[in-house]
Amino acid sequence: MSFISVFDVIGPNMIGPSSSHTAGAAAIGRLAYKMLPPPVTQVEFTLYGSFAKTYRGHGTDRALLGGVLGFTPDDPRIRDSFRLAREAGVAYDFRLNETDLDVHPNTVDIHLKNAAGQERILRGESLGGGKVRITRINGVEVDFSGEYSAVMVVQQDRPGVVAHITKTISDLGVNIAFMRLYRDAKGLTAYTIVESDQALPEDIVHPLLANPNVHDVMLIQA
Repeated sequence: MSFISVFDVIGPNMIGPSSSHTAGAAAIGRLAYKMLPPPVTQVEFTLYGSFAKTYRGHGTDRALLGGVLGFTPDDPRIRDSFRLAREAGVAYDFRLNETDLDVHPNTVDIHLKNAAGQERILRGESLGGGKVRITRINGVEVDFSGEYSAVMVVQQDRPGVVAHITKTISDLGVNIAFMRLYRDAKGLTAYTIVESDQALPEDIVHPLLANPNVHDVMLIQA
């Protein structure tokens, strides 16, 4: 017997008509917001599948942009995200890709830049009911839902780096719920994603960066 929760019946709190096209879009945008130090100055969205076909009517564009501005799916400011982005000096653009069909129907690529010149390119999918996942970061295939607090470590694929990550986290008293390693190829860029069922300490970033093979650390609180 499959379990059906109240969340599955009612759906998420949200602004907009669709849990997949609006709430999910805002959740993807907000995860992108959490992965790059603010302020964001430029963002480009590439929409696929049904996102590309219905993004204006379902408010997917406003929801994605609102998420990138840091708004939650139930934030009424999503309705005014175009104006608020312009007022904040955020340049934005929406592009449609209706030729690549081998993707989830609710898929978006988000290319972010911030005032420090840092960039992040990620792919997100809206799975229904407001649930989402990030499937690609800077070209590396990953699988991240954002449902748990997490630390993402961008590293050189070298011996000892994962041990450094786990020891640092253990020394801070963090309980690891899930840990996954993703990489393009041996010796190249890799991503370690550590998820915890507790809020992560803000001072986790600097000890992780102490290893010379760690290039970047993203702290994403649930």
